[in-house]
Amino acid sequence: MARTEHGVPLAPLTTMRVGGPAATLVTARTEEEIVAAVRAADEGGGPLLLLSGGSNLVIADDGFPGTVVRIAAEGIEVLAQDEDAVEVRVAAGEVWDDVVARAVAEGWSGIEALSGIPGLAGATPVQNVGAYGQEVAQTIVAVETWDRQERRRVGFANAEAHFTYRNSVFKETGRYVVLSVTFRLERSGRSAPVAYADLARQLGVEQGERASLAEVREAVLVQRGLRGMVLDPADHDTWSCGSFFTNPIVSEQEMDRLLERAADRLGPDGPVPPVFPAGEGHRKTSAAWLIDKAGFGKGYAMPGPAALSTKHTLAVTNRGGAAASDVAALAREVRAGVQEAFGVTLANEPVFVGHEL
Repeated sequence: MARTEHGVPLAPLTTMRVGGPAATLVTARTEEEIVAAVRAADEGGGPLLLLSGGSNLVIADDGFPGTVVRIAAEGIEVLAQDEDAVEVRVAAGEVWDDVVARAVAEGWSGIEALSGIPGLAGATPVQNVGAYGQEVAQTIVAVETWDRQERRRVGFANAEAHFTYRNSVFKETGRYVVLSVTFRLERSGRSAPVAYADLARQLGVEQGERASLAEVREAVLVQRGLRGMVLDPADHDTWSCGSFFTNPIVSEQEMDRLLERAADRLGPDGPVPPVFPAGEGHRKTSAAWLIDKAGFGKGYAMPGPAALSTKHTLAVTNRGGAAASDVAALAREVRAGVQEAFGVTLANEPVFVGHEL
């Protein structure tokens, strides 16, 4: 039976640790309880918020006036396997890093570079979680959902999810509630080809080469720890939503203008924005670089209550006692500063609930 509570503070249930109370909080521990809670909220006509690991939410200080359904269904099931691969169905409420740790221990390759990412498994397809050259779209074969509009279960194959950079059909609309995710992973003690330069250097391999799963997981945790991206209650640099802004994808013409503005601001022999391919006619650059070169260095706005991480400019952090309004104000300041300096408007990665950036 799902547990129902009223007036429960939401801040402790998020990694940013801000936000007021929920009018109603329902903790659903099975798929059936998730569906029942969502149906009841929809039929009641009030607002509904789905709460997973809370690592991608900035909830308003007034809280949430409707029903919050906390996803807590657990379970990892091997559906099929052969000599080369394994298909694993993961319940939406499984802690994501526990899933990665299990995969590494079992010799299942394909998600090891996603170690240390906070949150639950059901949230990973929503924003196509990725890091260090991997993203879940590379290994997801199916996503089981509850369709709030048609009020029935609907399964999505990978192509039907329309995965793009930090986006999917699940993020574009609140119509679908993820119940489980099925991954196809290689049965190998070796990682997928290492695609991230810093990670390859730490491992002592060339980009595109493989390493042991355990070594890659350990190296990723070290890299994330250096950036304050591994949750630690004692470290306020980790009281965040991780990367607060996505890396901008712009047209080739916009990239040319960005390079010109960077040269004007930093000098013709000064630092140059990183440029990566991003599909035909488009380029991607680094949000962290733009933030830093716009004048917002590590630890900007310290001592707080909200400040940029002392380890990474891309994380807006709660230094203790911050309100959601403090987080939003700092994020707006950074976004406006980058826009003024380089003509690029940063897009926030976390979802704002009850307020806007």
